[in-house]
Parts: sequence; C-alpha cells; structure tokens
Amino acid sequence: MKISLEWLRDYVTFDQSAEQIGELLSDRGFPIESIEELDGDTVLDVELTSNRGDCLGHIGIAREVAAALGTTLTLPTVTLEEAEQEVSDFVNVRIDEPSLCGRYTARVITGVKVGPSPDWMRRRLEAVGLRSVNNVVDATNYAMMEHGQPPHAFDYDTLKGKTIIVRRAQNGERIVSIDGTKCDLNETMQVIADEKHPVAVAGVMGGLETEVSETTTTILLEEAHFDPVVTRTTARRLGLNSEASYRFERQVDRENIDWASRRCAQLIIQTAGGRVVRGVADAYPGKLESETVGMRLSRVKTLLGIDVPKDKVMSIFESLGFLPEAKTEDLVVCTVPTWRHDIYREVDLIEEVARCYGFDKIPVEPKIHIEVVRPDMKEKTTEKISGYLTGCGFFETINVSFVDTKTAELFGESLPDAHLSVQEVGRTDASLLRQNLIGSLVAVMQSNANAGNTDCRLFELADTFIPSAQPGDLPRERLRLGLTMEGDFRLLRGVIEGLVKRICLDKTVVFKPVELKWAAAGAALFIGDAEMGVAGVLSDDTARAYDLDRKTVSAAELDVETLLSMAGGIPAAKPIPRFPAIVRDLSLIVDEAVRWEQIESLVRSAAPQELESVAFNGLYRGKQIAEGKKSITLSLRFRDEQGTLRHDTVDGFEAAVLKALSEQLCAELRTA
Repeated sequence: MKISLEWLRDYVTFDQSAEQIGELLSDRGFPIESIEELDGDTVLDVELTSNRGDCLGHIGIAREVAAALGTTLTLPTVTLEEAEQEVSDFVNVRIDEPSLCGRYTARVITGVKVGPSPDWMRRRLEAVGLRSVNNVVDATNYAMMEHGQPPHAFDYDTLKGKTIIVRRAQNGERIVSIDGTKCDLNETMQVIADEKHPVAVAGVMGGLETEVSETTTTILLEEAHFDPVVTRTTARRLGLNSEASYRFERQVDRENIDWASRRCAQLIIQTAGGRVVRGVADAYPGKLESETVGMRLSRVKTLLGIDVPKDKVMSIFESLGFLPEAKTEDLVVCTVPTWRHDIYREVDLIEEVARCYGFDKIPVEPKIHIEVVRPDMKEKTTEKISGYLTGCGFFETINVSFVDTKTAELFGESLPDAHLSVQEVGRTDASLLRQNLIGSLVAVMQSNANAGNTDCRLFELADTFIPSAQPGDLPRERLRLGLTMEGDFRLLRGVIEGLVKRICLDKTVVFKPVELKWAAAGAALFIGDAEMGVAGVLSDDTARAYDLDRKTVSAAELDVETLLSMAGGIPAAKPIPRFPAIVRDLSLIVDEAVRWEQIESLVRSAAPQELESVAFNGLYRGKQIAEGKKSITLSLRFRDEQGTLRHDTVDGFEAAVLKALSEQLCAELRTA
C-alpha cells in the first residue's frame, strides 16, 4: 500500500521525517518496503497483513500514526447541497441474497461534466500508483485510496429500468468488463444487474456498457459491502484483479458506507460539478450489533512476560477507538470499532497492547530453555505402528483431507451430500472432508500403477471426519490407520494380526464377515467385543473405477484410538513345550457359501483339549471341484502337555473333527 505523506497530512499533523514515520509504522507492525521522493512528495510503500483491511487507505494509516504520536485524527468534513428531486424517483435497490451482500447504497448525481481532473488530484493518484482517467473516475479512486471503501460510478442513462438488483449470476450469463475482458459468469458469482442484465461483477469490476464516458451527465454512485470469499473466488476464476476486489477481499466497514458514499459524492461534485439528488437508496438487510471483547490484565502478563500499567493499557485502547471500560481491577472490556474485523478474541487485544506498548519492551533472554517431555502413549504407539508396517514393506503416504465426489460415493460412510464440505473452493473436484482413508490410498495406488510401480503396499495415519447428528456440533474426529496392498487378502490379514499382537500383546483380532459397499468380500475386525475396523478385497466395480481391475487389491482401516485403549497389555507367560506336536492337514470340499469362521468354530468345538491351533492354508477352485463347491485346506496342530502323542490317538481326534464337519457342513474329505 503506497502512502503519500503530503496526502497523509490532511488527516494527522506531524513534524517527523519520512524515515521517522516509517520507523514508527514498522514498530507497530507495518514494515516499510521503500521510501521514494516523487515530485515534491514522499511516498512510503507500507506492507500490510491480510487481516488489516482497515489500513488500505490513508485514513487507516493516519489513525495508526495519530495513535502512536498521541495526536488527533481529523476526518474530512462532508456537506452536500442536495437537489429537490428524490432518489426514489431515479433508483431503488434490491438484494436477493443478503449472505453475499451485507449492504448496498446508491446515490444519484445529475448535471456532471466529465473531463480532466484537477492537477492536485491527478498528482496524488499518480503518487500512489493510479493513472488518471477522468474527473469522475478519478474522484472514485481518490475516495477509495482515502478511506479504503471502493465506490463505483455507473452512467445512469445506460441502465435499463429504475431497479438495481444484487444477485447471483446465472449460468451462461456474460458481461464485458471495463478493461475489455469477456467474462463468462456462473451461479457461484455475484453481479450487480439492472432490470435486463448484469452491469458489473460485484466487488470486482464494472461493465464496459455502463462505464462513465465523455457523454455522461448523470451518475449512479455505488457503495457496498460484498462477501470477501465470493469476491476473491470470482476474481480468481475470471482472472480479474482490481484495487476494489483487493479491498473487498479483506473486508470493508459496512457501518461507514453511507459516510463513504457522501464523501465520494462530494469529491465528484468538487471535480465534475453537478448536484446530488436528495436521499440515498440504502439496502441494509442485517445491521450489525457492536461487538465487545474482554481482556484480563493478568493474561497480558502471562503471555507477554511483562507488566503493562493499567492506565497505559486504557490509553492504548482509547487511542485506537476501542472505547475501553474497566469492569474489575483485572478485566477490561472493549467495544470493537466496526472497521476492525480482526479483533474478536482476548489474545487479539493483547496483541494490540504488545505492538503499541512496544515489542522492544518484551525481554529476550540470551538462552532458550527447552524442557524435554517423555513421549506419551499415543506417540509411542504410532511410532510402533509405523515401524512395524515399514518392516512389512509398506510405505507411508500423506494425503490431503479432502476427497472428490467419486471417492465419497464409493468409500464414504454416507452419501456425498452428507459429507462436510467447504462452501467455496477453486478445486471443485476435491471439496469433501473424507470419512475414511481407504479411498485416498486406493487413488494413490492408481497413480503408482499409472507410473508403472507394482506390488504397492501403502499406509496412512490420519484423522477422519464424521458429521455429528446434532446440527452445529463439530464432526467426530478419529485417528485411523489405512492400509492397501496388492496380493491375496491372507497377506493383509497376517499384517493386521501381527500389528495387533505388537501393540496389544495379550489381545487377538477376530475377523467377522460383513457387507462393505466397496468390497467383494469384507470383514469387520474385533478385539473382544470392541470393533476396531474393517478389511476387504476391492470389488470388480470399485477396482475398475480406479483402473485396478487387473490386480487383486486388499484394503483395511483400523481405529487407532481403539488400539491405544488396549495398548500395553502383557500376556501370561507359558513354559516352552516339552513334548512334540503332530500336525494334520485336511483338504475339505464344502459349499461355496460356507465361511472359514464356521469351519474354525466347528473344529474347535469338536476337537479335544489337545488341539493347539487351527490354521487356514489355502483355497482352491478348479476342474476337480464341482460347480458351487470349493476346496479349503486347513492345518490342525495337536500337542499333549503331559506326554508324547501317538499317531493312532491323533487319528481319533481327526475322525471326530471330520465327523462333525460332515454332519453339520456336509463337508467331504478331498482325496485328489
């Protein structure tokens, strides 16, 4: 923001040099990028943060200088000699969507004569980087650079009808802007329209058809407040950046709009003649109430490490226009000025105290003392998870927390409409907060497959976001572990079982069949009665959507917080077996619908206590197996803790198991 010192002296009196003013502003959080001498004037290039839109005009900077020097801010005196005609005879204003336009005012000035601007105005505008156009346009630019509120002047006679409508653009509408850009509009944008068509892109730029020209005699003067996000999004999509959009994107003072309108009308009449019509068309759908913010003096001491005298705190707030009131010895309550949109928390007031009292008064010690804190259980557990999975050949990925509609439909726990999403976003293909991690990991697998990387094993530790059932409540945010890999599901199951054993030493994970919309075969994962996640094999349709249909892709997602709640358990110690075990492998032919869970449960119930373990060894479908059947191979390990088992004894155990399987599952022993 370029500031002319000659211009600045209109609002605040000072004797300091340009360098001293620059140092003063720098100390208060406004660094000076350069100081330039120009035609007898001195111009300071002031760097502003995006939350200080109130300083995007000379009056805003003058307010800071006056507060620093302890002098008075002098605002221009605005007096308008109004004509007998009423503004309602010329125009009325309608705001169709108040959430996008907080206020819109329109004044009418008749009898203007468009021509060159006076030298003083042209010289000041050129000093801050604006070229002179004509006296009317220059007056609007001068007003904007004075107080930071962007006005716009329409040639009234080019407007169709008496009604100005602030509305969303319609898909397919087009307007040619003042700089000649053909703008294709859509419903995410906001326009100013007459009764026929758009005449300006709200907050960004006016239309060529209604611009002020040498033949203009009547002006419709706009002053408004537009939504910052919509303004910025529109400017970026259209590739139009203007001094006006730069200010609307950073908030303007909607309470001060009427004063700004009268001041701009005064400048137009001063440079181009004419008279302002009586009254103003003012659409103000939601007048803002004054905000108050409290600050504890004890909190100032805690955050800054210094004692700031109470009378100094009160003086600082008064100089900034905060109207402080001491409620108690410790509590000061401020009424936030309407031009300060960045003040809404106690810490914001403390920041104002710090920058105005002086950052140099905050002590700096020669040494920094760092206290080492032991890692907590969460840190230890996540490190164990990462280390274990890396050892299993997995690579960690870090994805954005947003997914596109396709991913939300395939993997989300609810439909895309139920996902939390950003209101306005440039990347419309990824605007939904993800409810699980598997979709993002599958997309990463697709990218690797396209690049020729095969046998990918990926994992991600990140939060997921499930909307709350109560409107207005924050989403349920859970730390999850996502896993995807190419290959047989048994490999992924082994990884999960090993991970659970590593984290929860005394726990065992159980896989129970469940329907998952993204999986051909799915399972819910339990530790005891606690559900800790899901796992499955991608269905053909899901795999095809990501060009992975030529691979077998397995995926799982675990709730890390459930693992954390069970971490650290120590299993009971067992002595090393003294006697050998006998292993019997059985190949069974069963119906396609029979699940491994049924087989395992039946085997354990039919076998004696000497059965040590049951393991799944393989699955086969082929020529020797009838249609609707499958062959499952399992291993039974028997051991007697009291002595050596004999094979004929194990033959009896095996026969009992086969009998139970045959009677209850119609299983047949496969011999070939």
